[in-house]
Amino acid sequence: MALPDKTEQILQAHAGLIHRVVMAAQNPELVPDLEQILNQAVENGWTELVDAIRRILAGERDLGAFAHLDEEDGTIVESILRGIQNPDTLPDLNTEIDPDLAAPGIASLVHASRRGNTEALQLIAQMATQMLKAGGDMARLAAIIRPLVQGERDADKLAEGMTEKGQTLVHKIVAELNRLEAN
Repeated sequence: MALPDKTEQILQAHAGLIHRVVMAAQNPELVPDLEQILNQAVENGWTELVDAIRRILAGERDLGAFAHLDEEDGTIVESILRGIQNPDTLPDLNTEIDPDLAAPGIASLVHASRRGNTEALQLIAQMATQMLKAGGDMARLAAIIRPLVQGERDADKLAEGMTEKGQTLVHKIVAELNRLEAN
């Protein structure tokens, strides 16, 4: 099996963020956890990308304004700008999911849902519907969203029947939820 080209790998790795930013550019209330995700990205050293995303959210649409970005950040920004113009160009959310990238976002949506944020609950329900269509671990993950929102934190129980990668994702989601709930 051939690996996707570098651009495709970048887009797959950051598909969730790209979709969230495009959604937020169109309706910020739909993405209640975006600021938290952006702050976490800054903590992880993605300052230039986050600056670019904030400029896009403020209305910047000229790709040339982001020419200073490195290849990875530039690819992400270009995909966001294309996605705002034409959602059909957005990367597929149903590709393999990276637990390190997905867990914080899913956990923050579950956490916000538990605190009564109806927008987060709607967004996570939409995500669960997409995950269900993807099958495999994604469908199993969709099935545990409700128990997570209801407070279940036994990662081993939640991850039953998943592949190793799916189990890793569930454990990371639960760890992130425990961290969020401790604050």
